[in-house]
Amino acid sequence: MEVVQVLCMKGGNGDSSYANNSLVQKKVISLTKPIMEEAITNLYDNNFPASLRIADLGCSSGPNTFFAVLEIVNAVAKLCKKMGRPLPELQVFLNDLPGNDFNTIFKSVSKFQKDLQKRTGTSAESCFVTGVPGSFYGRRFPSKSLHFVHSSYSLQWLSQVPQGLEGNERNIYMASSSPPSVLKSYFEQFQSDFSMFLRCRSEELVKGGSMVLTFLGRRNDDPSSKECCYIWELLAVALNDMVSEGLIDEEKMGSFNIPQYTPSPAEVKCEVEKEGSFTINRIEVSKVNWNAYHGEFCPSDDRKDGAYNVAMLMRAVAEPLLASHFGDGIIEEVFSRYQKIVADRMSREKTEFVNVTVSLTKRG
Repeated sequence: MEVVQVLCMKGGNGDSSYANNSLVQKKVISLTKPIMEEAITNLYDNNFPASLRIADLGCSSGPNTFFAVLEIVNAVAKLCKKMGRPLPELQVFLNDLPGNDFNTIFKSVSKFQKDLQKRTGTSAESCFVTGVPGSFYGRRFPSKSLHFVHSSYSLQWLSQVPQGLEGNERNIYMASSSPPSVLKSYFEQFQSDFSMFLRCRSEELVKGGSMVLTFLGRRNDDPSSKECCYIWELLAVALNDMVSEGLIDEEKMGSFNIPQYTPSPAEVKCEVEKEGSFTINRIEVSKVNWNAYHGEFCPSDDRKDGAYNVAMLMRAVAEPLLASHFGDGIIEEVFSRYQKIVADRMSREKTEFVNVTVSLTKRG
């Protein structure tokens, strides 16, 4: 699997699109708002640029793309007002892999500019939006050009499926039954990728520039623990049932692996310190329910079903990967089965995503 070519969230605005099934991700961005505001304040303690260049890495498509940017710009506007300074010109870079639905993003720019003017008073003429396709595990911007980098729920994705996953054939990810060698391979791929990410951003950020990065992660030391791997284990159950019934080729199943690693706070801290270009301001752990509508107003009867919401969330994330490997024909059946499996587990246990957020400042 060539990850750069096939990894993307499901585009468009259909019922199963990422745009309509990413409320969990929006909640996670909201949870980091105080950290972003603090990072913006720290940035302006170091310099006051006339033109502020912001990059959102792994921006995806749909409403969350501009939701994150609005939160960042709003923090800048509040700080400028407090300091009695004019809002700087804004250059916003939206980065994701080439398969991302950039067309949907560009169609939303005018609405974003109207929302921006309403919330901050910033005119469309002073905010410039640019799409930047390509992997963030490489250089994407000129040296010392960025002031603020944001990334949410993207850095857990790896640049490639790790090597050395033999003995993990009935799993699609790390699992409680995975051999130690598989866990080691995933961790080493994370180390390699995240250190490369940090090296690239250290070249692109100005001195005193800030980053706020949120990973889908875990609290404990076990990379195969339920709090980070369970949701994929349940998808593997659905796929293996279809293999048993002859609906999916066993060899195909054995060669499918999710290119993801959900790090602990300690692992994130270790890689940042090892790379050496950034000061850690804070690392925080938060949680959010698998069911995005848990305790929320449900806009339709379908959304009252927690398992339906989780299945749609995971379909929006995983369908492009599954379809590229197994073909489109299995998708409806896989997620119908997955919804039933998730419903059973959710009725018996608490299900939450764990988020790891780190705020960094570029050293001089």
